[in-house]
Amino acid sequence: MPQTPTAALDTTSPDLVESMFESTPTAPPDPVFGLMDLYRQDSRPNKVNLTVGVYQNEAGLTPILDCVKQAEQLLLQREKSKSYLPIDGLARFNSSVAELIYGSQSPVIESSRLAIAQTPGGTGALRIAADLLRRAMGVEAIWVCQPTWANHTQIFIASQLQIKNYQYVNQSGNGIEFEGLVAQLQNARPREAILLHTVCHNPTGFDFSDSQWDIVLQIIRERNLIPIFDFAYQGFHRNLDDDATPIRSHCAAGGEAIVCNSFSKNLGLYGERVGSISVVTAAASSIPAVQSQLKSIIRTIYSTPPQHGGAIAETVFGDPDLRAMWLKELDGMRERIAAVRTQFVAQMRKATSKRDFQFIAEQIGMFSFSGLDAQQAIRLRKEFAIYIVESGRINVAGINAGNLVQICSAIADVL
Repeated sequence: MPQTPTAALDTTSPDLVESMFESTPTAPPDPVFGLMDLYRQDSRPNKVNLTVGVYQNEAGLTPILDCVKQAEQLLLQREKSKSYLPIDGLARFNSSVAELIYGSQSPVIESSRLAIAQTPGGTGALRIAADLLRRAMGVEAIWVCQPTWANHTQIFIASQLQIKNYQYVNQSGNGIEFEGLVAQLQNARPREAILLHTVCHNPTGFDFSDSQWDIVLQIIRERNLIPIFDFAYQGFHRNLDDDATPIRSHCAAGGEAIVCNSFSKNLGLYGERVGSISVVTAAASSIPAVQSQLKSIIRTIYSTPPQHGGAIAETVFGDPDLRAMWLKELDGMRERIAAVRTQFVAQMRKATSKRDFQFIAEQIGMFSFSGLDAQQAIRLRKEFAIYIVESGRINVAGINAGNLVQICSAIADVL
């Protein structure tokens, strides 16, 4: 029988168009980038931004490293195509990164127990790691330190992992609650994952000592846990090799691991989104399957990584002169941050006797867990145009000679 024609849907109806998204809830602002928006809207001339995690020099600028500029000039001369990269990225980039993390004579590399892929920054690597745990390995839960980088928890929740927290900072806020941390980890179940800040803990600036690392890694191996090393700040504590010690020692002892690293900070390639994920397995026979899973996950998220940033990094790593220039510039960034910490503590002693900030000089990396609470952070923003995250985290690299007295005076007022 002939079908009765159905009336065409009137897609021009205003009511129909308005109903499509009217029930969409508003997502909460990101705790860091939301403050960045407020900072940009602030018209006060003396405003100070100590929120987002980018290195700033004494002039308050986030510079392009000289080694990066020269690498880009070489790329302009050599580059012949803008075609897609392989799913797992530039082969030379990946091999160079493997040597940076695990060492040029690494038994992990020599025994072919390593799968690796280029990623859009450390964040991209973490999301791939989360999907690998949940989809390919059947892991249900991950232990995350409290406090941690705000985006960690959201990434793991998005991959449907259950979050279990272990307390990291003591009640006074001036160090690590190590005994309690160890007790919590000893209750972890086999085949659960654990997130570890390899160096320059974000947001606190408190790092494990070498002996504490030995204890934590021993528990991980004994409990058969799967560590994810977030390695965003290689070279910002001691140097490239020493900062990789926890990863190298764990793998040398037979441990398996996932490492998510970034070159945003130590190469200043924030906007280029350059990072990698690497997986160390107990047996080389597992690597083809793991590499295939990395590719499968990447293909469904962003297909292939961006080319330019990875090519910059690979050029710097592979050119002896550029590499030497990079190491010198990296030393300069690290030394400036350490000097700023010392200057801040000295100035706070002049500004107030209400609190001893010596612990800030003992912290490591770009961030400081200042001990200020949310209300004090809000007062700093509203009354003094000084922007810090409401957790009390301060980007130490945003402090310079031009704003040091202003910052310390304001903190003294809100204490």
